[in-house]
Amino acid sequence: MASAFAAKMGFNSLMRKQAKTFNVRISTMESDLEFSCEVKWKGKDLFDLVCRTLGLRETWFFGLRYNIKDTVAWLKMDKKVLDQEVPKEEPITFHFLAKFYPENAEEELVQDITQHLFFLQVKKKILDEEIHCPPEASVLLASYAVHAEYGDYDPAVHKPGFLAEEELLPKRVINLYQMTPEMWEERITACYAEHRGRTRDEAEMEYLKIAQDLDMYGVNYFLIRNKKGTDLLLGVDALGLHIYEPDNKLTPKCSFPWNEIRNISYSDKEFTIKPLDKKANVFKFNSSRLRVNKLILQLCIGNHDLFMRRRRVDSLEVQQMKAQAREERARKQVERQRLQREKQLREEAERARDELKRRLIQLQDEAHMANEALLRSEQTADLLAEKAQIAEEEAKLLAQKAAEAETEMQRIKVTAIRGQEERRLMEQKMLEAKMVALKMAEESERRAKEAEQLKQDLLEARDSERRAKNKLLEITSKAVYVVTDPSYTILPFDLYVSFSRENLSFDFKDTDMKRLSMEIEKEKVEYMEKSKHLQEQLNELKTEIESLKLKERETSLDIIHNQNTEQGTSKHSNFKKVTPSSAAT
Repeated sequence: MASAFAAKMGFNSLMRKQAKTFNVRISTMESDLEFSCEVKWKGKDLFDLVCRTLGLRETWFFGLRYNIKDTVAWLKMDKKVLDQEVPKEEPITFHFLAKFYPENAEEELVQDITQHLFFLQVKKKILDEEIHCPPEASVLLASYAVHAEYGDYDPAVHKPGFLAEEELLPKRVINLYQMTPEMWEERITACYAEHRGRTRDEAEMEYLKIAQDLDMYGVNYFLIRNKKGTDLLLGVDALGLHIYEPDNKLTPKCSFPWNEIRNISYSDKEFTIKPLDKKANVFKFNSSRLRVNKLILQLCIGNHDLFMRRRRVDSLEVQQMKAQAREERARKQVERQRLQREKQLREEAERARDELKRRLIQLQDEAHMANEALLRSEQTADLLAEKAQIAEEEAKLLAQKAAEAETEMQRIKVTAIRGQEERRLMEQKMLEAKMVALKMAEESERRAKEAEQLKQDLLEARDSERRAKNKLLEITSKAVYVVTDPSYTILPFDLYVSFSRENLSFDFKDTDMKRLSMEIEKEKVEYMEKSKHLQEQLNELKTEIESLKLKERETSLDIIHNQNTEQGTSKHSNFKKVTPSSAAT
């Protein structure tokens, strides 16, 4: 069986050498890249090609990882690709991933592409629950992820439901609370709205600054056994080595900071960690597989190299990169300010335009009302004129009747009947005629006064009509002036708009470790001060959703995290509280 497998591998290798090239697929966090490589290429040749393609200069954080049987391995830079235990089927698939993590992302990550790749990888690990994240931190991280994707919050654009298709929270967190998707979105959006003014790069950096404080961030875990055969976990990260209970990946039993390790070595399956303090116990453990031992040693060497590198003066390359990054950030800041000014001017122009439209509509309404008032005045004037004419004619008719009555009275006097009875009748008729004449005269006088009053009302109606016409003329002239004023200009909207079975040892004694220990302690104190505001924000979020938590759904890591929080135990305080002797047995 083994000989047949070896024959097959030799045949495949022979075929590739005859072909002189082989195909690879590089899977990054955003896309897949495919290359045709020469058979003589070493791992570094392929790695450099990928970095050039991505425009990445901070190459020391990354590597090409591939799957091998039931574990993973990283492509060695100094060995030919095809001479390594890479998959044999073409295209050969490699994953371009961060192999080592920074201690402080904000200070160490220079290029935007480096930061973006770390952001995507850490985000995926949190959502896949490879990194335990408490609920309140999950909400805050989700808000920065949303900002990185959508930009500034705009209530007119980002309406309820716009995050319905987004994967923003670990399923563990969602199942832990009696909250609907709408309630989660509401809390994420409330945090998202507070990030206004940040760029995508700034939002991604804020995400990493929060994530790097999570207990499992940047830690590679390996199953090991101590000399008594007890199962343990070994954690390797940027700060040192950590020993955990198998069911507790958050709180190490003991830790070995890089600056306190004198030597790491392994023989066959046994690892030995020798502390700098020669009086301290030597910690030994076994790992079951040779491939895993190689991987552990690789990660120890790489993380220790970066640990020392961070505490030396930056190389010329890094100094140049940082200078270019500062210039680029300054240029982006100026450009952002320019765009902000243009946006502000556009918004002011839009507000002015809307105000002019509102004022024009108001003037049009006033003109319409004035026209209606003028029309009513004209109708009233015409009606009063007609009434005055009728009253005048009635007064003339009454005057004529009064005159006729006077004539009739005179005639009766002249033709009075001699007889007493006739005189009495005549006197009575004369009296009646006089009273009729008197009433006629009074009615004529009343009608004359009414006609005079109607004439006065007509004059007032004419005057009201004249004032209404003047008001309409004045409103019309103002509206024309507002619309045609050449001094006002509305801004155009388009403006914005390989190891064998042999003993290996890695010695760390070439550095002044006491000086490093003092520097590291100082860095920890400074970092704790910076994290106070963030902790207050996380506590506020935790308080908001605590009443909706389903305690029975808490995982073992949730319970451990809560206990650590109550005891004031954090990732950065573990080095102070644990000692190597506690796990040596």
